[in-house]
Amino acid sequence: MQKIFSIAIDGPAGAGKSTVARAAAQALGAMYLDTGAMYRTVGLYFLRKNLLENPDEIARRVDGVSVQVKFEGGAQHMLLENEDVTEAIRTPEASMAASAVGAVPEVRAYLVRLQQETAKGISIVMDGRDIGTKVLPNATLKLYLTATAEVRALRRYAELREKGETPAFHSVLDDIVERDYNDMHRAASPLQRAEDAHLLDTSNMTLKQALDAVVQLAREAIGA
Repeated sequence: MQKIFSIAIDGPAGAGKSTVARAAAQALGAMYLDTGAMYRTVGLYFLRKNLLENPDEIARRVDGVSVQVKFEGGAQHMLLENEDVTEAIRTPEASMAASAVGAVPEVRAYLVRLQQETAKGISIVMDGRDIGTKVLPNATLKLYLTATAEVRALRRYAELREKGETPAFHSVLDDIVERDYNDMHRAASPLQRAEDAHLLDTSNMTLKQALDAVVQLAREAIGA
């Protein structure tokens, strides 16, 4: 595709945003940026500093946190203070930490600037919580991916089991529900569907079906 375009994919945790966005970017010849990984990285920093309960200190320190995105072999790696934390941020604790720091306006402002700078002059697909409403308000296509809390918890439960972990399903579901509440009720850029975003419920979809739907909508929006 020759035309420069941007696709914003928002939705709650576990809806399949990252998986679909990454595959859609590849199918459309665009760059994929996992913005959630950026929040998880900042969250991990303050989790390690035992400061998640101190939003004032988070606000004061965030501009001094070194967060970098590095692409190797088509995969996105997250660096925190020059340490590769790509795997370390994929834990329930890092997920909750991301939600906590995401409620701090200064954190969002810091990362939104990085995301917008990355999107300049290139075709890009981003997923997160406020991409269509805040980061890319003029995106070529906006999507809101969702699924029931139970379905999203089952997906997360399966991921953790594949990694050799043995969580209780009800604990995973509780984490999803708590994450949803925190994301939707924070003062700074709460999770919400942009008025012009297409709604796509993936509860009863396979990955291929969700991807096909996104690519079709993207091609229509791009005019390809």
